[in-house]
Amino acid sequence: MSVAFSEENLKEFNRLLTRYPDREAVILPSLHLVQQQFGNVSNEGIEYVAGLLGLSAARIEGVATFYTMYNRKAVGKYHVQICRNIACSLLGAEHLIDHVSGKLGVKPGQTTADGRFTLAKVECLGACGTAPVMMVNDDYYENLTAAKIDSILDGLK
Repeated sequence: MSVAFSEENLKEFNRLLTRYPDREAVILPSLHLVQQQFGNVSNEGIEYVAGLLGLSAARIEGVATFYTMYNRKAVGKYHVQICRNIACSLLGAEHLIDHVSGKLGVKPGQTTADGRFTLAKVECLGACGTAPVMMVNDDYYENLTAAKIDSILDGLK
């Protein structure tokens, strides 16, 4: 598979280069563009960004693997991420992960056969005060219960 930005994303990339004095500062928004266009940040996407920025692929991969917002493999239409850090765990996150796993018929890290849902456990979604928390794509859901999750997921089907 050949990775290259669309004309629109290449224009955005070039605009980003003018906003930041250091090319390393453009790594994060460049990876967002790759994920937006291709659905995930593949090895080819990392090499492409490295070439555009004149940086090593290892440097780009280090950034892409550090942040949980970059998907290194394809995910379903709905990426369900449930926080399992201390506040969420103390308030039942592990039970909720098991509940969602049973409801969707997949284990964390897997995608449903129809490609609609990917379930992921994440370390922190930064909303400890409203734990337990999950994200579906870019939307946060807080103070969760199994019933609330059922309502949210059923609304996506």
